Amino acid sequence: MRGNRLQCKVLKGLRSTLMTQSNATIESSRTTDSADSARSPLRYTRGQALPALLQQRILILDGAMGTMIQRYKLGESQYRGERFADLDHDIKGNNELLSLTQPHVIREIHEQYLAAGADILETNTFGATRVAQADYQMEDLAVEMNVASAKLAREACEKYSTPDKPRFVAGAIGPTPKTASISPDVNDPAARNTSFDELRSAYYEQAKALLDGGVDLFLVETIFDTLNAKAALFALDELFEDTGEILPIMISGTVTDASGRILSGQTVEAFWNSLRHAKPLTFGLNCALGAALMRPYIAELAKLCDCYLSCYPNAGLPNPMSDTGFDETPDVTSSLLHEFGEAGMLNIAGGCCGTTPEHIAAIAQSLANVKPRRWPQHYRDAA
Repeated sequence: MRGNRLQCKVLKGLRSTLMTQSNATIESSRTTDSADSARSPLRYTRGQALPALLQQRILILDGAMGTMIQRYKLGESQYRGERFADLDHDIKGNNELLSLTQPHVIREIHEQYLAAGADILETNTFGATRVAQADYQMEDLAVEMNVASAKLAREACEKYSTPDKPRFVAGAIGPTPKTASISPDVNDPAARNTSFDELRSAYYEQAKALLDGGVDLFLVETIFDTLNAKAALFALDELFEDTGEILPIMISGTVTDASGRILSGQTVEAFWNSLRHAKPLTFGLNCALGAALMRPYIAELAKLCDCYLSCYPNAGLPNPMSDTGFDETPDVTSSLLHEFGEAGMLNIAGGCCGTTPEHIAAIAQSLANVKPRRWPQHYRDAA
C-alpha cells in the first residue's frame, strides 16, 4: 500500500510538473507568435497599398459576373466564337471561356462595376481550373483562360485608377465542382472524386497564370470544403516560394444553411481556425445566404479574426421569377450592409449572386462615410 501511495505521489508530482512546463511552453509560444507577427508583417510585392487603405475606409468589391453575363443572353454560337465553332459538344454556360471568345463582354462588365465604385475587381476565373474545365473537355485551355482574364481585368483597372482611388485586380479562385473531403456516393462514404494533390496542382497552375496576367491579390472564394481551400492555399504558398512574389490573400467561405456550417461540416469558428495559418489579408463569407441570414456568422467572425473582414452576400434568396434570379433590390442589399458597417463588422463589402452594378453603386454609397471595422483589442495591441 505504502509503495502504491508513494507511486501515486510521484505520479501526481510528475503530472503537475509536466502540466506546468506544458502551460509555460504554450504561453511562451503564444507570446513568441504574437511578437513574431508584430515584428514581421508580410511584405507584399503587389497590392502593397491595400492594408493602409483598409485602415482608412471600407473597400468595395465588385458584384456577380454570372448575373451580368445572363443579361447578354448569349447563345451557343456566341460561347463558341469563331475559334471553337466546329466543336462536337455543347459549351454554353462555360463563362470563363468568354474571356477568349467574347472578351468585349467581360471588359464591359468589369467597367460597369468600376464605374459603380468598385475598388477591387475579380477576374472571370471562378471555374478556370483544369479540374472544373474538365466538365467542358477544355482542361488544356485553363492557363490561357486565366492569363486572358487577368489581363482584361488589369486593363479595366488601369483605365479607371486614379491616385485618390486606385483599383486592384483579385485573381478569383473558385472551389471547383469536386470535393476532397465529402463522398459523391451516399453508399460509399470513403469514395472521393478528387485528391488533395490533384487540386493543389490545378490551383498552382491557375494561380501562376493569374500572376502572369497581372493580378494584385488572390481571392480563394465560395469555400464549401476546407480541404479544397487548404489545397489552394498550399499551392499559393508554393507559388510564392517559387517566384519570390508575395501577394495579399483574401479567403471567403460560404455557409450553406441555418446550421451555420460550411458544407464539409465546420462552424465558422472552426473554419477560421483551420485556415488562419495562411495569414490572409481578409477573411469572410460570401454567396449562399443573403445578408440578413448571414449576419450572425459575420458577427461571430468579427469577434474572432485578427485580420480584415469581408462580406459579399447574394441578393437575398433565389427567386426564378426575378430578372436577376434573386429577390433583393439594390436599396435592400445596401441597407443591410450599411447596418453591418455601422455595427463595426466590415472592411470589404460587395455582392455575389444576383448583384449588379446597381447593387454595387448603392453599397458603395451607403458605406462611403462608415468607419471600417477595427480588430478586437487584444489583437490590435499585438499587431
